[in-house]
Amino acid sequence: MSLIELKVPDIGGHENVDIIAVEIKAGDTVAVDDTLITLETDKATMDVPAEAAGVIKEVKVKVGDKISEGGVIAVIEAAGAAEAPKAEAAPAAAPAQEAPKAAAPAPQAGSFSGKADAEYDVVVLGGGPGGYSAAFAAADQGLKVAIVEQYKTLGGVCLNVGCIPSKALLHNANVMDEVKHLAANGISYPEPKVDIDMLRTYKGNVVGRLTGGLAGMAKSRKVDVIQGNGQFVDPHHMEVSLTSSDEYEYAQPTGEKKTVAFKNCIIAAGSRVMNLPFIPQDPRIIDSSGALALKEVPGNMLIIGGGIIGLEMGTVYSTLGTRLDVVEMMDGLMQGADRDLVKVWQKLNAHRFDNIMVNTKTVAVEPKEDGVYVTFEGENAPKEPLRYDCVLVAAGRAPNGKLISAEKAGVIVTDRGFIEVDKQQRTNVPHIYAIGDIVGQPMLAHKAVHEGHVAAENCAGHKAFFDARVIPGVAFTSPEVAWVGVTEASAKAQGIKITKANFPWAASGRAIANGCDEGFTKLIFDAETGRIIGGGIVGPNGGDMIGEICLAIEMGCDAEDIGKTIHPHPTLGESIGLAAEVALGVCTDLPPQKKK
Repeated sequence: MSLIELKVPDIGGHENVDIIAVEIKAGDTVAVDDTLITLETDKATMDVPAEAAGVIKEVKVKVGDKISEGGVIAVIEAAGAAEAPKAEAAPAAAPAQEAPKAAAPAPQAGSFSGKADAEYDVVVLGGGPGGYSAAFAAADQGLKVAIVEQYKTLGGVCLNVGCIPSKALLHNANVMDEVKHLAANGISYPEPKVDIDMLRTYKGNVVGRLTGGLAGMAKSRKVDVIQGNGQFVDPHHMEVSLTSSDEYEYAQPTGEKKTVAFKNCIIAAGSRVMNLPFIPQDPRIIDSSGALALKEVPGNMLIIGGGIIGLEMGTVYSTLGTRLDVVEMMDGLMQGADRDLVKVWQKLNAHRFDNIMVNTKTVAVEPKEDGVYVTFEGENAPKEPLRYDCVLVAAGRAPNGKLISAEKAGVIVTDRGFIEVDKQQRTNVPHIYAIGDIVGQPMLAHKAVHEGHVAAENCAGHKAFFDARVIPGVAFTSPEVAWVGVTEASAKAQGIKITKANFPWAASGRAIANGCDEGFTKLIFDAETGRIIGGGIVGPNGGDMIGEICLAIEMGCDAEDIGKTIHPHPTLGESIGLAAEVALGVCTDLPPQKKK
């Protein structure tokens, strides 16, 4: 009998991911690519397929567990093992983890025999941060480039209805909250008067300034921008159904079509808001884009999903006067970050929430004339449905791989809509690359940009590889929560021996002066090598500071490298150096320590 362990493959560097569904049990027969489990991060869900066929002998995980790349899901008896002949002097079998990955068969590519309207060295499908970065990088290499983007402006979800407008609103919310704290220092202001129309205009101006800048950079690089919905027709042609729009996310087809030919293509088609099938359509039920539209300030709001997107928008609405509830099916908010970081955030934000319901599912949503009634199930669920003026659905994002006719180019797309790539961002079709949300976790703009640069360099004939050790995550809430690399939770799950060092901001002169001394900075080191492998910050500007920890990990620094780097005083950033001193046992800003 040949037993094989089915393990979690590369999931984009995400660690300690929650298992929200287990689709197998002992005795089941599975085929290659059958779904084994479903994982959920703060921004999306993903199915993990079987990489070998056979009969499940043992399931190693259950719903609610956390798992990382390489984690064992189940043990199977490989199909055909019982019938395999026994060779007398056969070499020893390779360990299960060295077994080759069973690749899905490539679809039959289409064929285009017509004449193209335009030909390019590189066509980039999608104009988000990854897409426009890839296009501009390819143009800088001297290639003829076009971007196919169905909406009016470049920048994608991030710039138009995501990262940038949300930060514009969060900035204003943070200032409003900060002003309230000044009363304790003897500086009082009257209650703010919010002109929501002017606030919406401010947000639009921020977005417009950036999108206008991108249009100018595309023009200066002679990158053609084709507004339309792109669909592959074969491995070297794309049909673009032209669109027009007055604003982002409202593209209307013009009825015209254009066919473009390409030597290379970079798929940067991104992701979309994940729709939950049991939630009906109603203007009072909104997604993140609807929340950013800021049409009104409801009296109370339910946030479905305790991840970054929902909590950021909840911060804005709370500051403007909305009471919040949040429901999360896992055991805590802001999954991915260590609980000690989230604990500080939750304590400082308790005043915003009437109910924080973890380990709780939303099972029914019913719009009525006087509000939206929501029914819950779980250990923290109210017995009766609760009424809300508004419901924000922030349950993650789904990749757009199934929406671009990739199969006509011969590109393999998973059942969930992801496109698998190698370290050079190549798909199974060598001249077609993919980047960003569509290639997997984490779904973050800064990851997409770097992947775009790699793809562009390879289109130009270079040998570039995406080989980042770590990718940081940031919740731009108040306070900010930022983390990178190995967390305490993921280290425990993977059996990695670590040492950690915390520097409390209660010992930081700048933090005390700024009234933010509840935060702290944490560094995590490999216990055997002494090198830094992770870190986290909770406090104002944590997202701005986490980059130093990223660089330290990439450079293989140890505590002495960081602690003996002179940081400016007094700053919040010096807490990173002071945390390294804590690791060394030489921090003079804290009571005497045992020297390491």
